[in-house]
Amino acid sequence: MDVENLVKMANQIGAFFETMSNHEQALTDLAAHIRRSWEPRMRRALREHIAQQGGADLKPVVLEALKEHPAMLE
Repeated sequence: MDVENLVKMANQIGAFFETMSNHEQALTDLAAHIRRSWEPRMRRALREHIAQQGGADLKPVVLEALKEHPAMLE
């Protein structure tokens, strides 16, 4: 799984959700979107990237959403 591509895709999703006025709802919706739209291998690779690299190159909103809702990456 190409982590660079996953990070790019997650950041594109994050760019959309960070425009929402309700920050907490944006975090929930962003994590839920990844859970619904990404296959388990993709979520697992992103989870490993966060664990091993601290989520390097992820937008802060993406990292925050996934840290607040870790079950969404399972």
